[in-house]
Amino acid sequence: MNAASFVRLATPRRAWLHSPLAVAAGALVLAAAVGLALAAGAGAGPGEVIDALVEGTLGSPFAIGTSLNNAAIIMFVAAGFTVAYRAGLVNVGGEGQICLGGIAATAVGVNVPDGVPVWLGVTAALAAAVLAGGCWAAIAAWLYVRRGTSEIITTLLLNFVGLALVVLMVQEPVLLRQPMTSSETLPQSESLSEASQLPLLGMEKSPATVAVVLALIAITVVGILLRHSSIGLRLRSVGLSPSASARLGIPVDRVRLLGLSTAGGFSGLAGGILVTSAPYVLAEGFSSGFGFTGLVVGLLARGSMTAVAGVSLFLGFLVAGGINLQLAAGIPSSTVTVVQSVLIILIAGAALWTTTSRSRPKAPTQLSHNTEAPEKASI
Repeated sequence: MNAASFVRLATPRRAWLHSPLAVAAGALVLAAAVGLALAAGAGAGPGEVIDALVEGTLGSPFAIGTSLNNAAIIMFVAAGFTVAYRAGLVNVGGEGQICLGGIAATAVGVNVPDGVPVWLGVTAALAAAVLAGGCWAAIAAWLYVRRGTSEIITTLLLNFVGLALVVLMVQEPVLLRQPMTSSETLPQSESLSEASQLPLLGMEKSPATVAVVLALIAITVVGILLRHSSIGLRLRSVGLSPSASARLGIPVDRVRLLGLSTAGGFSGLAGGILVTSAPYVLAEGFSSGFGFTGLVVGLLARGSMTAVAGVSLFLGFLVAGGINLQLAAGIPSSTVTVVQSVLIILIAGAALWTTTSRSRPKAPTQLSHNTEAPEKASI
């Protein structure tokens, strides 16, 4: 066998290392290993950790419903991230956009009269959440298209502002804090009216809401639009080559503004669903890190809505199981956050690896002493 034949046979065997599926699987395995190592440091064995996770995710109808609700929230954030990412933008501000969506939904929900039909009250609260999240992301989008400011930095910094606004809203009686009847009154909003509370799916002893159905519909619609519509084609074109898109007459700045604002709208919707679900109040820390979890899913999914659904379910159950880790195995629930952070680092590194590996020019290989060998190898 000559050298040219060897190159052609060996290359496909190495190509699987750069596939999205292999990257995602490798990242999950390494992150799981880190999680088990942390659990071992806390004095829990692998069997105990797995039992606690299974019990917290599948052990009861309540656990399953909670996991499904978590997955729905993550799907919304990840779907929005994918839209912005298709336009070449990275939305790191899901957490802040969730906060603004939750604030807007609460402001509407506590003022909806109880006699209003549920579908109208819920729609009004969620529409306000979408608008607030979209406008919050539009700030970063405007700074990017007009001033060239990195959207990664601005969306990240806006997270802290959004979290601070939630604290302000639930601490100030003139804003959204519930009336103080004693010194023990919790710093949170009033309960949303019954007309703005998200209906349950109807599963016995399960808190799962219709958000699960809405999330599946949303990612299906996003997947169709991204693959089979002119909007998706424009987003992809701008993401691949803004200069070429501009020469073709595509309004690049407008597409970017629309892409990032849409991502904010989806995250805002996630925040609205969080407050229109039990316990139906706005409180500090209500976002629970879902913005960053959605970022992980978006990076893992690599633009596939099927992958968004699958990974969201996995991490949604993982988040629910993380709570039981602390109760049943004595492991800090923050271990799940550490695992997610490791996933981000691994995926970012893998993305750099695959990009540089594909773009690195191949050095000419001396296949033989005659001058025709390089030409044969290139063929």
